[in-house]
Amino acid sequence: MGADHTRSAPPTPPGVRRILIVTVVPLILVTLVAAIVLWPRDAPRPEAADDTPRYHGTVTRVVTEACPPNPVVPEGTPTTAQGPCGTVTVRVQDGPDAGQEVQTPIPAGPGAPRVSTGDDIILVSLIDPEDPSISSYNIAEHQRGMSLVWLAVLFAAAIVAFGRLRGLAALAGLAASFAILLTFVLPGISAGQPPLVVAIVGSALIMFVVLYLTHGVSAQTSVAVLGTLGALVLTGLLGLAATSATHLTGFGSEDATTLSMFRADVDLHGLLLAGIIIGSLGVLDDVTVTQAAAVTELGHANPNFSRRELYRSATRVGRAHIASVVNTIVLAYAGASLPLLLLLTADSRALGQIVTSEFLAQEIVRSVVATLGLIAAVPLTTALAVVVTTAGRRPSPDGDERRTPDGDGQTAATVSRPATDRAEALRALSTPRTRNTSPAAPSGWPEPDRSTDTTW
Repeated sequence: MGADHTRSAPPTPPGVRRILIVTVVPLILVTLVAAIVLWPRDAPRPEAADDTPRYHGTVTRVVTEACPPNPVVPEGTPTTAQGPCGTVTVRVQDGPDAGQEVQTPIPAGPGAPRVSTGDDIILVSLIDPEDPSISSYNIAEHQRGMSLVWLAVLFAAAIVAFGRLRGLAALAGLAASFAILLTFVLPGISAGQPPLVVAIVGSALIMFVVLYLTHGVSAQTSVAVLGTLGALVLTGLLGLAATSATHLTGFGSEDATTLSMFRADVDLHGLLLAGIIIGSLGVLDDVTVTQAAAVTELGHANPNFSRRELYRSATRVGRAHIASVVNTIVLAYAGASLPLLLLLTADSRALGQIVTSEFLAQEIVRSVVATLGLIAAVPLTTALAVVVTTAGRRPSPDGDERRTPDGDGQTAATVSRPATDRAEALRALSTPRTRNTSPAAPSGWPEPDRSTDTTW
């Protein structure tokens, strides 16, 4: 799908197109071959568990009451049970008691759902182990399916309304990203494949599909692809060096420890590296696409730029972008680890011990490595985009740059402003404007009937 630019860009010289094809196509083939080799064929399946029956229901009544006193309790503990206490009447929507009303206790305890009349909830049926003929219902959680569906519809509608065809392509790219994660990356790591290799190959697959699907097959997109791939590899190497230098094992979170109990063959150190790469992929796409587009637009807006001037101008754009994106990365990791950060206020150890502990050190390594890879993506992508954008220019006899004939044998329009027009424009801008009362009177400002729109 092509990009929906409002104006057509000058065609990329055939030689440059051939170089990009020879560079990008082998990378795509290598990625596909690696994905086929690493594809999980014997991924372990979760063991079948004795799932507790779950049914949908609607709350019709909530009655609260005082909590009964506790039996004999240790000294210093509350004498009554932690509330709330009471009963909830629920109309069952499916299952053996569909259409009937049942009573359940009000959910209590940490993380218990708060229910009110009209809430759609999920019931679990608990069977008395001593007498299987006796069962009771408890409220497990709220029904969230319909709310999530409406959020997804709002999300898709907003993207399509603003991005139109490009928005549809972005949604298709998002679906492809999740498909690759769920069918290749996660099963591959679960099957015991090296997480770092799986993450790099999976990220490359996502990158090729998403970038070309969203932004079209063009030289500008190919530059963004090469910049993203180079930054991804660099991020993986930096992550490997950083985690080795800080002796991180990957057991820095409760989730990782729990995973090791169920899947002892998963390399948690490699899983940490895989998370760094996949987490930085989305931001890398943003930066590389922006830089490639910035170079292209700057080159078309001022074709008189030399390669060095174009690189410097685009780098200033990238520098401003990086300054804001770095804060985005740190805040994204901080938001995801907010409960972890709150432990800083509850831990009595010295600050130095907390910061150097594994659970916090790995978050610092994530942010630093992702930022370094992001910074490296800017000069790499900018340099590639400058070479592609300025390809085909040749110096003219008067020192101005012009484009060489394109693939059809036709010479493109002059891409630089003549020196005489430049001097005239500068003289007009620097001379005070005075009204020309006499046709013969000299004036630095052009005649009233003359257009001052000089050809740039």
